[in-house]
Amino acid sequence: MRIAVFSTKPYDRQFLEAANGFHNFKLKYIEARLTSETVQVATGYDGVCVFVNDVLNAEVIERLSAKGVKLIALRCAGFNNVDLHAADEHGMTVVRVPAYSPYAVAEHTVAMMLSLNRKIHRAHNRIREGNFSLDGLLGFDLHGQTVGVIGTGQIGQVVVRIMAGFGCSVLAYDPYPNPEVERLGGSYVALDDLLTHSDIITLHCPLTPETRHLIDAETLASCKDGVMIVNTSRGALIDAHDVVEALKSGRIGYLGLDVYEEEADIFFEDLSSQILKDDTLARLMTFPNVLITSHQAFFTRNALQNIAETTMHNIALFAAGKSAENAVGSERVKR
Repeated sequence: MRIAVFSTKPYDRQFLEAANGFHNFKLKYIEARLTSETVQVATGYDGVCVFVNDVLNAEVIERLSAKGVKLIALRCAGFNNVDLHAADEHGMTVVRVPAYSPYAVAEHTVAMMLSLNRKIHRAHNRIREGNFSLDGLLGFDLHGQTVGVIGTGQIGQVVVRIMAGFGCSVLAYDPYPNPEVERLGGSYVALDDLLTHSDIITLHCPLTPETRHLIDAETLASCKDGVMIVNTSRGALIDAHDVVEALKSGRIGYLGLDVYEEEADIFFEDLSSQILKDDTLARLMTFPNVLITSHQAFFTRNALQNIAETTMHNIALFAAGKSAENAVGSERVKR
């Protein structure tokens, strides 16, 4: 099979090449994102391999189908950037990597909590400038805090285990409760109760019409003053404009973002010599109690190896005409 691989960086190529050694598919690596402007690059290919910020709306899918593309292989778990109804209409198969390393994302989540609380990022910068003062670096014990985990799939479950190990009280919310979470000591509650009682809220749910802007002015009004919010899931779970206002008022005391709703043309790129055009992101970066990483939570060698191997496995099953266990169809949109 001939596969056009979009949104590739050197590390993507390294791990995909290693995983492709057994299969020997013909892979063309393209640094650009897949959009309506770049879709023509897929001409002559049987499938496309894409990542989180590639655009696969109805227009792009129609044009891919006209070029003979039959497979969309996602190098990620989420599929909110794919119009699954359009893919179904054009007879295209969509496969994903449902689990690459829940530990990678969960551990990065907790690292953000610890950094925000103990202000490690600020302390590091101070020390490098010769400032050894402790003023302004006061934190709190995680032990005894109430942590709200929204979304308790594989990543959320690992976060519950880690936070329970810190001695936290863990509240959980998910329309599909996970029995393992309760075994680990988590308690399922209504979303309103979680928002009201949590000192720390961490997001691990998929982006759906129901979860878009789950954290906004209305839900923030239910939160404790000074709440910590961490999002390592999908950027659009948070209304960034409302979050800025909540930071200014003190309702949010700490904010950790590894994802951002308008990240597509920003994250994964070196923009250090340019003016940042996103005013909301620029404003967020001015707050001393905000920590932002560039969609880094997944980025471990374990995860990249698993992503590459599962992606090649998905393509191999499709090439052999076999049913792919990691296929996703439009019926998933309803969940």
